[in-house]
Amino acid sequence: MTTHVFIVSATTFKLHLEYLFAGTGARDNYIDFNNSASTNLHYSKENMLVGMMADANRIRKDDQIIFYLQMSSAEKIYEGKFYGIFKAKEDWSFLDNNDNGQYLINELGKSLTFRTLIEPSKVYADGVTEWEALDEIKNMQSPNQMLWSLIYRKLKGNRGNTMVTIYEAEKLCQLIRDKNNRQELNAGGQKLSFDQVEQKIILTDENVCTYNGRKEEINLLPRLINKYNAKTAFETHLQAYIVRNIGKRINQSLNDCILGKNLEFEWLGNEVSCGVGMQRIDIMVSTIQNGQRVLFPIELKSVEADIINTKQIQRYIDWIEQYYTPNRQGDIQPLLISKRIDDKTTTKYKKIIDTFVVFNSRNLKRCNNLKYIEYHLEGNDLVFEIINY
Repeated sequence: MTTHVFIVSATTFKLHLEYLFAGTGARDNYIDFNNSASTNLHYSKENMLVGMMADANRIRKDDQIIFYLQMSSAEKIYEGKFYGIFKAKEDWSFLDNNDNGQYLINELGKSLTFRTLIEPSKVYADGVTEWEALDEIKNMQSPNQMLWSLIYRKLKGNRGNTMVTIYEAEKLCQLIRDKNNRQELNAGGQKLSFDQVEQKIILTDENVCTYNGRKEEINLLPRLINKYNAKTAFETHLQAYIVRNIGKRINQSLNDCILGKNLEFEWLGNEVSCGVGMQRIDIMVSTIQNGQRVLFPIELKSVEADIINTKQIQRYIDWIEQYYTPNRQGDIQPLLISKRIDDKTTTKYKKIIDTFVVFNSRNLKRCNNLKYIEYHLEGNDLVFEIINY
């Protein structure tokens, strides 16, 4: 179960609670490439929107949802706070495009294009301040106990839907619980809302709101195929595709290559920050296999593998060993997923394999051997294959 933190304002938070949905926005952009092979958008804008789609595709039914109310002097919110705890009602998010028909756009005062329905799980009235969650260190024994996923988000930009690791989620939920003396709000048939003056989640006797917006399924495959055939970059599209389909009986070759016979996973992340620089693990999956936890850091490429790929993966292993596994013990299984190399007799291919062998030797006691997976287009879908080297 993954925990997702959604960034909200006081205005949007009230509506999220009353209509029981979470969402992120696409600013002034209308998405013309969903379920379509073409787009009129500039490639940089398209990639930004596809990244948001990847975040939306990460959500699975019963995943935890926590809201972060951001500071705003205009709304008299002088300190950011975390509120929860909710859970996702369905797999994935859906699309409600940015046009005159977008549900609640006037009430929200902004466009929230990617949305997911939620329901109360263990809801508490008071939020935990950003200081209490991110800056208070008096009870910590080591830097790896800090909530780095949220700290990295703060440093790197305004990502509207951020996943946190299992350890971080447990800590954040306990902070919220302790803040409220372990007293949950018992919604029953009552309506949830937000008291902006008291800055509390409240129960009201008003009629419960029903969410009646559009729910367009997100489908990037036609656009990905178009870019694959045109030989243009599609790494962000590939990430969104894998995050959506992994663990589902949609692309069997994908699941067989990454998860094997075990289709269940306990945590899924994309664009996982692993340093104060710009390093991010494309996809990371945590599974339990035969009673043993196995963590999969995955490097994606929309082109063929290269001799420089293991250098990036090495950074991932170093970070995981220092900041992740001390809080959640398990084996590490690094993966590289790249476009198929048709001719495997070249000197270039041999040099690539040599870098894999050197990587494995260097990390013999730290992680499993690098798993190398190639994909190619077959019909109207991608086919994935483990390459034994």
